[in-house]
Amino acid sequence: MLISTTKLDSILNDPDVILTDTRSFKEYSEGHIPGAVHLDLFAFHWIDTTRQGIENFNNQSKSLLSFLGVTPEKKVIFYDSVSGMLAARGVWMLMYFSHQNVMMLDGGITKWQKENLPLEIKPNGFKPSEFSGKINTGIISGFEYIRDNLTNLKILDVRSSGEYDGDTIRAARSGHIPNAINIDWNKNLKEDGTFKNDDELSKMYDYPKDTEIVTYCQGAYRAANTFLVLKKLGFENVKVYLGSWGEWGNRLELPVKQ
Repeated sequence: MLISTTKLDSILNDPDVILTDTRSFKEYSEGHIPGAVHLDLFAFHWIDTTRQGIENFNNQSKSLLSFLGVTPEKKVIFYDSVSGMLAARGVWMLMYFSHQNVMMLDGGITKWQKENLPLEIKPNGFKPSEFSGKINTGIISGFEYIRDNLTNLKILDVRSSGEYDGDTIRAARSGHIPNAINIDWNKNLKEDGTFKNDDELSKMYDYPKDTEIVTYCQGAYRAANTFLVLKKLGFENVKVYLGSWGEWGNRLELPVKQ
């Protein structure tokens, strides 16, 4: 799921590669990796995981991926400023639709620039397709599944400690999902913005590999980053709670802890 700057540089001209810059349009327009299209994934928050809500999310995501031009033979590469949450969300989304040939640039454009690799400022257009993927329900969770399995799941809250403790309020209620463990997603990264090595990460996520884990944050972007780390470490049963605290904290009937 990760690609190095060196490897990406060697395949930039491959017509079957869709390179996607997930940063803001301002950042993209100031300089991006040659050939990259722009898709600001942060615009597509989704905090409704009712049955109808998930169905609407599926439809929106399919439209988005059709716009991006994804077809089965395409290798889709997302990048961010670092090995960040926006690129991770893109990778998770394509895995959710069973598109296996997807990865993120380790270290993002920061590492790319540090190595004096080429940039361009001209925008690149989309070449739309008719995307149809098979939904993988095994890597997504809604609020009902968590509510009904609170004591059976390993729930990872990957927000800041302030959000977890309730000092930082970003919903109708503050705090966290009961039984959740707080491991800030920033701890996944080294100072240079690349992922820590597997030994370091394994010490942070020291659970049996068959543990059922659900990750969440505020809007399932940071949670997607930790999801990728866990999959990279070989965890078999990891889900992202799509609605995250943006949904849970605003659904007054759901339990919270501070």
